[in-house]
Amino acid sequence: MDNLSSLRGVPVTTSSIAMLFPGVKAINNKVSALCAQGRLIRLKKGLFVAAPQEGDQPICLGLVANHLYSPSFVSMHSALRFYGLIPEAVHTIQSMTISHPRLFETPFGFFSYVGVAPEVFHVGVTQANRNGVTFVIATPERALCDLVANQSGVNLRYKGEAVQYITDNLRIDYETFLEMDPNIMEAYIRAGGKKASSLNTIISLL
Repeated sequence: MDNLSSLRGVPVTTSSIAMLFPGVKAINNKVSALCAQGRLIRLKKGLFVAAPQEGDQPICLGLVANHLYSPSFVSMHSALRFYGLIPEAVHTIQSMTISHPRLFETPFGFFSYVGVAPEVFHVGVTQANRNGVTFVIATPERALCDLVANQSGVNLRYKGEAVQYITDNLRIDYETFLEMDPNIMEAYIRAGGKKASSLNTIISLL
């Protein structure tokens, strides 16, 4: 008897699945059959996740994002939504990567990846836990930096513009925003992050 539940919602390759079926030689056929039965879900070529009914572990989209295209971490609107800082639902999981930008369509929705310089990649990156599953995500400060740096039309020259962007555009509670750590944003700028001028205006509010 196989034990797909042992995967616990972690995306795995074909070779990892083969370890659960040591007596099966035609593993690609076995994987195709499991997908057809709805027991495995194909994320992309060679990468799969066990269907939720195979165990008590729900699918963690943050972990899926980490595995779908790596190295990467969840950021921008997706991270801000995870922390409860913005009210709107996010329908595309956004991540940063040092690889080329990509967009994947999966049974769980769209996953987009925005390129960032290697020198900036690790600034303000942390781990989060959801339902016992750990994945890599930006801190709120880093998520805000990535959003400002990659959102077209954002040019914050004055404090009033920065306040409007925070409270009206992103709809982040201003008192919660004031709890952010400016040191992370400053580290992002020192590492060569884009739109330093706009981010310095935001930092001046803190």
